[in-house]
Amino acid sequence: MSTPDEPTTKFDASGYGAGGYGAGGSGGAFDDSGFTAGPTNTILSDVEDNGPEPDRWHAGLDIGLLVLRLGLAAVMGAHGLQKLVGLFDGPGIGGFAEALTGMGYTSQTTLLAWITAFAETGGALLLALGLFTPLGAAAILGVVGNIVFTKFQLGTGYFDVEFDIVLGVMALTLLFTGAGRVSIDKNTPWRRKPGAFGAVGLLLAAAASTVVIVMFR
Repeated sequence: MSTPDEPTTKFDASGYGAGGYGAGGSGGAFDDSGFTAGPTNTILSDVEDNGPEPDRWHAGLDIGLLVLRLGLAAVMGAHGLQKLVGLFDGPGIGGFAEALTGMGYTSQTTLLAWITAFAETGGALLLALGLFTPLGAAAILGVVGNIVFTKFQLGTGYFDVEFDIVLGVMALTLLFTGAGRVSIDKNTPWRRKPGAFGAVGLLLAAAASTVVIVMFR
């Protein structure tokens, strides 16, 4: 019968290495031979991987951006050609200049009509081709911004400008997504990293809208 001063069970460390805790019998060494090397946190390792992103085809994303570009280009291009050359029963430059006068623009309406027509037509062409996409999207966003501002100034309700707002949102989206891989911009810096170029395009659009409102109204 054991006495209180003597433990009834002794700990056998013979299974923890060749000589106790580690090889060679060192009691303070830890034998980690049972653990395999490798990342312990795959999410963290993915975040910390700073290697270049492979330029792989993403059918859903790239085709979606192509559809978005072509849709916006078709709508804005048609409006631009109405003003520029009178297609689709459009007013032409002279008729649009007169319409601008009725919208509250009192200075250089003919010049503004040319600027608007070129911005819409040129911006639509660039978007359709996927060429200099931030510039094309900025041109359209600037025009749409002025349209929305003018309509609200004339007392138009929200539901009369919601289509224009949707067009502006589409242009704004393309500013920050880029054209996708189905584009001439495929291998350009602004396609691969559109964030900074999108911010510059947004500033250009805002500046252009402000200049038009200040100088032509």
